[in-house]
Amino acid sequence: MNTEANKTKIIQATSGWQLIDFKELWRYKDLLYFLTLRGIKARYAQSILGVSWAIIQPLFTTLVFTIVFGGLAKVDSDGMPYILFSYLALWPWNYFSGTLTESANSLIQNANMITKVYFPRMVLPLSSILSKLLDFVIAFVVVIGLLIYFKVSPGWGLLFLPVLIIQLLMTSLGIGMFLSAMAVKYRDVKHALTFVIQLLLYAAPVVYSTNAVPEQYQKFYILNPMVGVIEGFRGAFLDRPMPWEWIWPGSIVAIVFFVFGMFYFRRMERVFADVA
Repeated sequence: MNTEANKTKIIQATSGWQLIDFKELWRYKDLLYFLTLRGIKARYAQSILGVSWAIIQPLFTTLVFTIVFGGLAKVDSDGMPYILFSYLALWPWNYFSGTLTESANSLIQNANMITKVYFPRMVLPLSSILSKLLDFVIAFVVVIGLLIYFKVSPGWGLLFLPVLIIQLLMTSLGIGMFLSAMAVKYRDVKHALTFVIQLLLYAAPVVYSTNAVPEQYQKFYILNPMVGVIEGFRGAFLDRPMPWEWIWPGSIVAIVFFVFGMFYFRRMERVFADVA
């Protein structure tokens, strides 16, 4: 028996709508770890403040929102200090918007790897999304500081925080897979994304409350997965009832985004090396 022949692995191009091969993805977990670590190091390379930017950026944005929307425009913050109200929204939103940008550019930035060596292409957008988790964790320090300063204690809703984070990850990964696959073929995605993310900021309750949206529009508005995530974060940390009526519709849409993004990525994967 020819043992060498038995060890030969034939790689064939995929066609049609394919599921992700999670077993294969697991075999490349070391590459995923390396690319995630590389993404973290590259972000803060030759930076004086280093990981402090993960705190400075959302904090200063929150201060601007507090002055403009909370002070000048007098936007209702549901009876809470506006800086706390807006930061609890910017915290998950910054992760979401950051992962869209990182994952959309992940395939183009690593075109040399795609054209020279085989590995599950899913590793690239996934590593981009995982590398941003460090910023998400570091930004939590400001949440603790604001809660202590305003003497606010989180409620039992904090137990459901993992559910909200999973919804956030599924939304980010689903849209990220879709955008990364599109960006390889259509370079306009890269240029349009910054503008689109700015628009999406005001399509989510970051600077205002979901209660401010007219009731006749809320049944469509809550289909945005980030609505449930943001209001869920506020409910969990501000000791309010969890707004499940806003969370579960967004959860369904997040699952749809994730499944569609996964299938679309796999369908386009076979042409990445040709057009990257």
